Amino acid sequence: MPAAQASETLLKKYNCTACHAVDKKLVGPAYKDVAKKYKGQKDAAAKLAAKVKKGGSGVWGPIPMPPNAAVPDADLKKMADYILAL
Repeated sequence: MPAAQASETLLKKYNCTACHAVDKKLVGPAYKDVAKKYKGQKDAAAKLAAKVKKGGSGVWGPIPMPPNAAVPDADLKKMADYILAL
C-alpha cells in the first residue's frame, strides 16, 4: 500500500476525519492549512505529532482538539509526514 494511502487509512482509523479534511475546514483546520502553518519549521513533523498526541486549543480557534495519547508514535509520525507533504 502506498505511503499516502496508508496514512489516509490511519487518519480514518483514529477518527481524525471526524474533524479534519484535506482542503476544507470542518470542526478543525484543513490538513493543507496545517501544512502551511508548519512549513519551514524545524522539526515540524515532531511538533505536529506532539500536538496531536497532547491535544491543544487556541491556535485554530476556540474549539480544543482532544489529546490522542493512545495513538502509537509511529502512526503519529506517518500521519504528520503525510499532512506536511500536502
